[in-house]
Amino acid sequence: MPVFYLPIGKEAEVFRHAWECQLPLMVKGPTGCGKTRFVEHMSEVLQLPLITVACNEDTSATDLLGRHLLIGGETRWVDGPVTRAVRQGCLLYLDEIAEARPDALVVIHSLTDHRRELFLDRTAEIVKAPVSFMLVVSYNPGYQRSLREMKPSTRQRFIALDFNYPTEELETEIVARETCADRSVARRLVQIGRKVRHLTELSVVESVSTRLLVSAGKLIHAGVPPRLACLTAIAEPLTDDADARAAIRQVIELTI
Repeated sequence: MPVFYLPIGKEAEVFRHAWECQLPLMVKGPTGCGKTRFVEHMSEVLQLPLITVACNEDTSATDLLGRHLLIGGETRWVDGPVTRAVRQGCLLYLDEIAEARPDALVVIHSLTDHRRELFLDRTAEIVKAPVSFMLVVSYNPGYQRSLREMKPSTRQRFIALDFNYPTEELETEIVARETCADRSVARRLVQIGRKVRHLTELSVVESVSTRLLVSAGKLIHAGVPPRLACLTAIAEPLTDDADARAAIRQVIELTI
């Protein structure tokens, strides 16, 4: 089944031109606003196999490139996901790239300039990227501000698309399509999301994502009472702070 993605601007056009020009692309924006879904959609549009790496603080260069493993009594080199993607000419998606260790970021630098190659020092091999290969990374500036920032030397190797939450009308369409919920229910869920996003005094790291609204809609469509669905899918995942949860609960009760 095709991946559902509703364009909010010219992002698909920019992505296609970036691929044709062999330019690496950064997709930046808050959690749950559709970055990963967009990359999956473009993988289908361009008919490129997709290899995704969810980066975290333990992601090292070895995790990305590969390592020697003992297989059947013999030591063999096994490619990591980045090396596989380059060899096969795939669309490589490094999700939350700023979370990875600095040594992991350095190894992809040679893929982001005119060289478009990987150097595997443990095998003394240079792997050239074919024309079809594309590197895409995602980055959440708001979340990373409290943890790790991307270095300018890395950021400036990418062109970038700035994602945000869709307009109310588009977000309602997305929630309705994703959940099969009644459109009036989808609209109220979106109104809850937009109201909570404007509660700037809440002590939460991230605000309500479209993903959380979709989860609430699925619960409602499955028969869960609307307010309980919203509390479970929106308020509880967002925060453990009692005052913040009470404020979100009040928004839910006044809206749905």
